Amino acid sequence: MTRVLVVEDDPQLVRALKINLQARRFEVEEAGDGGSALRIAATRSPDVVLLDLGLPDMDGIDVIKNVRGWSRVPILVLSARHTSDEKVRALDAGADDYVTKPFSMDELLARLRAATRRQDLPAAPDRPAVVTTDEFTVDLAAKKVHRGGRTVRLTPTEWHLLELLVARPGHLVSQQRLLLEVWGPTYRENTNYLRVYMAQLRRKLEADPSHPRYLITEPGMGYRFEP
Repeated sequence: MTRVLVVEDDPQLVRALKINLQARRFEVEEAGDGGSALRIAATRSPDVVLLDLGLPDMDGIDVIKNVRGWSRVPILVLSARHTSDEKVRALDAGADDYVTKPFSMDELLARLRAATRRQDLPAAPDRPAVVTTDEFTVDLAAKKVHRGGRTVRLTPTEWHLLELLVARPGHLVSQQRLLLEVWGPTYRENTNYLRVYMAQLRRKLEADPSHPRYLITEPGMGYRFEP
């Protein structure tokens, strides 16, 4: 059973989420503040985290950064903050998705299923075990990336996007395929997701993110990993 940690200080919303999630066979843990969320995340190892940014004891962005120091668990932000800057801050900190309030429960559940599906996808057996460039190394079996002798921390969404590109070196992977594989069929037109996450990957992996050497954009078509 998939365990979901709901981090939210609004009792009515927590109750609604709990009812809907349990009805769909999710196990639910609750935390009303950031400190409790970090303790539960460390001791109960949830499969996915639903996180409000407006917590009473700390900003949700700090919760994301703290969790990302030791875990790649998918984090879906639930927030009333609608600005692009807030969304970018959350994604840069390590969130995998951002849902603005008020939201459709069906949409939230679809994004939740997509996040857990990405986490569970195994590496295909016919792929090379390790892909090495002059800047970084991608270990597909271990799901790890190293650069300059250090492990690069990627969110599950960042990892899955990179994995799809690295698996087909030198080949164009279309925007539609990436959106379908990473986010699911309801996000085929959300090309802004790709721009945000590709920018994040380039900041983490490229020597000059503004002039990428390995993660190449094919305008209007898709992206290509050039080894």
